[in-house]
Amino acid sequence: MVDAVERVVLGKRTQVRLALACLFAGGHLLIEDLPGMGKTTLARTLSTVLGFSFKRIQFTSDLLPADIIGASVFDRERGAFEFQPGPVFAQVVLADEINRATPKAQSALLEAMEERQVSADGVTMPLPAPFFVIATQNPASQAGTFALPESQLDRFLMRIELGYPDQKAERQMLMGQDPRRFIDRLDAVIDLPALQRIQCQVEQIFVSDSLIDYLQRLLDFSRQSSDFNCGLSPRGAQALKRASQAWALMEGRDYVIPEDLQRVLPAVAEHRLRGASDHSGHRGVSLARLLADAVDVTE
Repeated sequence: MVDAVERVVLGKRTQVRLALACLFAGGHLLIEDLPGMGKTTLARTLSTVLGFSFKRIQFTSDLLPADIIGASVFDRERGAFEFQPGPVFAQVVLADEINRATPKAQSALLEAMEERQVSADGVTMPLPAPFFVIATQNPASQAGTFALPESQLDRFLMRIELGYPDQKAERQMLMGQDPRRFIDRLDAVIDLPALQRIQCQVEQIFVSDSLIDYLQRLLDFSRQSSDFNCGLSPRGAQALKRASQAWALMEGRDYVIPEDLQRVLPAVAEHRLRGASDHSGHRGVSLARLLADAVDVTE
C-alpha cells in the first residue's frame, strides 16, 4: 500500500505510513499544510489504493450541514418526504479545506466521526464500514479560515504535515510527468475483509504494563506541567495506545515498544496540546517535543 501511494506522493514515505497507521487504528486523519503541498493528492491516492466508496466534500463558507449529511426531499408521487443521503455516506470521505467552512457546517461531522452515524429528522442512520474521514486544512494564518474547535480536533486520531519535498523528489516531479496523472491508473491493493482483519489484529497487539506506565507518565506530565494550558484527554490517551499498536503491527511485531509510542506521539498529540500562554495551539509541535523529551521511558 505504501509503495502504491508513493508512485504519486513522492518522498513522503513516513507521512504515508502514518496515514495508513491511522486507518488501521480505526481513526480519522487531518492533513494540515500550505496550499499546493499535496494534501488533496495524498487523500485521493489513499482512497484509490483502498478501493472503497469515496466522496469528496469541498468545504466553503456557504456550505450547510444538509450539504454534508443530506436532507429530506418531498416525493410528490408518494406524498411523503424521503431522505436523500449526503456525501458523508461513503467509506472514505475527503473533507477538503475543512477550515474554510463555518463552525455550523464543521459541526455536521462531529456525530459522524465519533459515533459512525448520522441523525436527521429524528432518525439515526449508520454510516458505512469502514468510515474513514480524511480532512485537509490550510494553516490558520491563511485568509478565509475558521479554526476547528478543540472538540473536533480531538476527534482526529492523527494530524500530519507534508512539508516541502526534498530535492530528489522535487526534481523527479519536474523532470517527469505530473504524478497526479497516475492516480487513475492505480489499482486497489486491499479489500474490505483484509482491512477488517488488519484492524482486528491491531487490537490484539500486546501492550505491557510497563508501556502503559510510560503512557500514563506522558499523560500526567501534559496535565500537570505549567507549560501546558490543557493536557491530553482520555480520548487522546486511547488514540496514543491504538496508534502505537498499529505502528507496531506495521513494523512486523505483535507487541508495542516505547519507540512505537514515540514515533506516533507527534502526529497524535500536536493538535491536542495547548500551551499555557498560547491557547490557539500554534505551539503544538514544540509542546509534543517537550513532552517526549521530559518524560523518561523508565522511572
